[in-house]
Amino acid sequence: VKVGAVSLNHRDKMVIDSGRGLTLDFPFTPGTDLAGRIVAMGDDAERFAVGDRVISCFTPEWIDGARAGTARTPAYRTLGGYFAGVLAEYVVLPEDWLVTAPAALDDARASTLPCAALTAWFALVERGGVRAGDTVLIRGTGGVALFGLQFAKLHGARVLVSCSPEKIDRVLALGADHAMDRHRTGWLEALYALTDDRGADHILETVGGTFLGQSVQAAAIGGRIYQIGALDGFDLSSPAMPLMMKDVTIQGIGTGHRRALEDLVRAVARTGMTPVIDSRFAFADLSDALDRLDAGPFGKIVIDTCDITLPPT
Repeated sequence: VKVGAVSLNHRDKMVIDSGRGLTLDFPFTPGTDLAGRIVAMGDDAERFAVGDRVISCFTPEWIDGARAGTARTPAYRTLGGYFAGVLAEYVVLPEDWLVTAPAALDDARASTLPCAALTAWFALVERGGVRAGDTVLIRGTGGVALFGLQFAKLHGARVLVSCSPEKIDRVLALGADHAMDRHRTGWLEALYALTDDRGADHILETVGGTFLGQSVQAAAIGGRIYQIGALDGFDLSSPAMPLMMKDVTIQGIGTGHRRALEDLVRAVARTGMTPVIDSRFAFADLSDALDRLDAGPFGKIVIDTCDITLPPT
């Protein structure tokens, strides 16, 4: 595959900075999310043809059904970690590790789908069954968060976003029904007021740590919390009584399988949904792109691996 673009995730920076607890084989190539074009094929390859545009699968061996692994050792065989990554000009991958890219999206936008978009889709649609009339709380404005906002609206849900005040106008323009200043101590009361004390049916918890407890407080009776991020730490905490008395379900989400990614691609193609890109960088400016991850981007950060002139960001 000739790689056209690679989108970055916080996980990529963690792996580059510390290895994120993984045993890495050097030389190591980071990155998980590519979009590109097939330029050569093995003799037995038959799923695609030379010239087809494709995107990668984050957990490439997970085709459908239950995730592999055991209670003792959950599987974590991903690109850019267990397997070599895709931040390169060319990569060689098994054909089962690829999915057809949406024709209407360029490589930069298509590259945002394998991790962030799939994670939001797998939580809200695949596991949560979000539907019209549900209330969805989105925490933050990163890639997963904004995809969650867009997918929830596609399914007719009401979306509330908790974010920094300078980003409120942008999430409202993207389709959020309401936005709350996450720095204000009264945001939970604001949520109760907006929902007539019902709370949120679905919550994308992208921060982790002690923030899980806030999400439990915000959840509706029978609500579902999708634990996705760990920016506040991998040790989670929550008060027990509201968790039990409100019959709240906490669903761990570690991206999703290939079949769900194919469903997502069809949905994007049919609805014309456009992923939100915060900024694009040339391959040589990878360090600047990683720094931008730390700054709290609004949407995805993309590395253009081809030699092109980038538009202003």
